[in-house]
Amino acid sequence: MSQLICESEEAALPGMVPLPGTLPESLRLELIAFRRDLHMHPELGNQEFRTTAAIKARLEKAGLAPRVLPTGTGLICDIGTARTGADGVRPLLALRADIDALPIPDTKAGVPYRSTVPDRAHACGHDVHTTVVLGAGLVLAELDRAGLLPQPVRLIFQPAEEMMPGGALGVIEAGGLDGVGKIIAVHCDPKVDAGRIGLRTGPITSACDRLEVFLDGPGGHTARPHLTTDLVTAVARVATDVPALVARRVDARAGLAVTWGRIESGHACNVIPQRAVLAGTVRCLDLDAWHEAPDLVHAAIDEIATLHGAKSEINYVRGVPPVVNEHSVTELLTDAMAARRGLHAVEDTEQSLGGEDFSWYLEQVPGAMARLGVRTPGDTARRDLHRGDFDVDEAAIEAGVELFTAAALLDGHRS
Repeated sequence: MSQLICESEEAALPGMVPLPGTLPESLRLELIAFRRDLHMHPELGNQEFRTTAAIKARLEKAGLAPRVLPTGTGLICDIGTARTGADGVRPLLALRADIDALPIPDTKAGVPYRSTVPDRAHACGHDVHTTVVLGAGLVLAELDRAGLLPQPVRLIFQPAEEMMPGGALGVIEAGGLDGVGKIIAVHCDPKVDAGRIGLRTGPITSACDRLEVFLDGPGGHTARPHLTTDLVTAVARVATDVPALVARRVDARAGLAVTWGRIESGHACNVIPQRAVLAGTVRCLDLDAWHEAPDLVHAAIDEIATLHGAKSEINYVRGVPPVVNEHSVTELLTDAMAARRGLHAVEDTEQSLGGEDFSWYLEQVPGAMARLGVRTPGDTARRDLHRGDFDVDEAAIEAGVELFTAAALLDGHRS
């Protein structure tokens, strides 16, 4: 029997079969090396040609047939053949990873895998996500060859997660969800210890949209504001009144918030300007409220601008909806981690105000995202996401592979 399909040393949960598919030492070391190679060669969204080639080559070496996406970056790869169950052909379980990096410098010191590309870094852990899905795919392919994979699995290596509105939409357009019944993913969390995951049912991230507002008026002399549109006053009222007005028009529990990051108007102290600009974000914790947000924000801006005689032009850029974990898929991830490492390895997590384009997949099929612990136990250093010094405890890779392989096996036996 192959090392890849030895039975787990963990006892099975009541009513579940013992789980094969633990990670052999040789593959564990290979995956760490693979992650470090990606970390040294980060690529931005829709430019991940080297990354795509490296993933493709390793999957093909394992006898799989990955398909590069039409954009030339990112790929999908199916493992196993469709099997017929009581309700017809069993749908695939999709495992998703994002593969792009960030446009920031790598400021880590003393590690051999520091980025070799100026002003580019894997500072959000996408190199880990990619390695986890690759590792899970290699283990599941071996299980499939041994006849131990109960349902087909699709690996999705997605480009451009960091680019609004996200590369997930391109994957969906290319048929990445065709035949998929549910989808799972992980995201690195530097607040959770390696070897553990954080989970919650319902929203686990928030929505985030961009907003620009342009106000226009005839302008004039500050000595005669009654003969002009007092644009400075108008923009000040929009800045203060619109967030309050929007907040009063939705359920407070939706967490819909308009926050400004830039305001510009005027050049001289005695001239009322003809143009003013505001820019900010719209964040929302609730999916239904996010769908209503553009109309609510437009109406509030127009209302305040009209009150002060200003003409408004609004550029509302949709970002991503919140990731909303479906109950049964969240339970699947909980049971999978518990089967591998015990229920103590699963902890409750809070809803983040960050955005994640994994949410677009969940508009189509049920799924869930887990927070993958990457903090070395006992480490008190702050290594937050999107910082140049971000790094992970590489023990997280093995934990992520175990999570995904167990989820695929448990889901197949339940279907």
